Amino acid sequence: MTHSPGLSRPLSTAAAAALLGFGAVSASAADMPAAPVAVTVTDKGCVPASLTVPAGKTVFRIKNDSRRALEWEILQGVTVVAERENILPGFAQTLTATLATGDYQMTCGLLSNPKGTLTVAAGNQQAAAVPPDLVKPIADYRVYVLSEVDALVTATAAFTAAVKVGQLDEARRLYAPARVHYERIEPITELFNDLDGSIDARADDFEKKEQDPTWTGFHRLEKALFADKTACGLDETADKLAADTVELRKRLDELELPVKNVVGGPAELIEEVASKKISGEEDRYSHADLWDFQANIDGAQQIYGLLKPLLVARDAKLVNRIDGNFTKVDATLAKYKVGEGFKSYDTLTGTDKNSLKRSITALAEDLSKLRGTLGVD
Repeated sequence: MTHSPGLSRPLSTAAAAALLGFGAVSASAADMPAAPVAVTVTDKGCVPASLTVPAGKTVFRIKNDSRRALEWEILQGVTVVAERENILPGFAQTLTATLATGDYQMTCGLLSNPKGTLTVAAGNQQAAAVPPDLVKPIADYRVYVLSEVDALVTATAAFTAAVKVGQLDEARRLYAPARVHYERIEPITELFNDLDGSIDARADDFEKKEQDPTWTGFHRLEKALFADKTACGLDETADKLAADTVELRKRLDELELPVKNVVGGPAELIEEVASKKISGEEDRYSHADLWDFQANIDGAQQIYGLLKPLLVARDAKLVNRIDGNFTKVDATLAKYKVGEGFKSYDTLTGTDKNSLKRSITALAEDLSKLRGTLGVD
């Protein structure tokens, strides 16, 4: 496994512009409503289940009245256009979204819960102006994303082939190396709600948990291989996972990378490690969590490296802090490397995990300033 993928070959400005088309919308601050639109998520769904808001900028206040942490998403078709992650039970968070006229859906907790409906009525809106200095970095990042998803398709095909012929040890060996390609580009892969759910969902996302027949993807196979210690009877799940990665590649060909998701991607990747993955919940059967951590770091570094020239001109002190924190995190993870991979996460002590969490949390805090520094709403 490559410790930190290098930057993809940069594109010319003209080629970058040709690769990108931006269709997002924005509104002035005057369009913001006086009070947030309230949504409560229970164990069964959203209350209210249907909402109508004007086009432009809207602030939503999402209250979690369910028994598990959740993320709340606004979908257009299967594409995530806005989201707020890690809302803890009993707490509320706000999300500011700029939406064009049309019909949307809201996720409402468990993947097995019905989705809510969101109607965006005509209002004051205008085409968003993409900062010219971001066009080329985002186009270069698109090249990186496509290379990673190509590697994901190839690695997943090898992994699922081993599963289907019952090669337990080989399938277990190929599990973590295949997933790193997905983890590196999560800010983009998570834009497809249906595919992210079928490729990367955990059992906790379903009402019947591990017994839910609709649970598929990497973690369904992980449980079979590492907890149940079998590679038998998994052909359908393996075939679906391989097909889903191919479908992901097709969709990315036509996807316009949202500026806010790219610039906010490093913070999203590292915050998820700090707030959720550090507990070991992600790869609870294989304990391959450190592979995921490194992949998330790799993906964050890739975007940060492309944006760094712009950041230096705006906030050199922030750049120095981020560079230093990346160095600390890399050094901490390096202690647990074994060959091309990592130690099993369950062998780390509480002291080890706390040290790792401290360095990752500090990095996440600084990366959260990227969008503000670059003026990306």
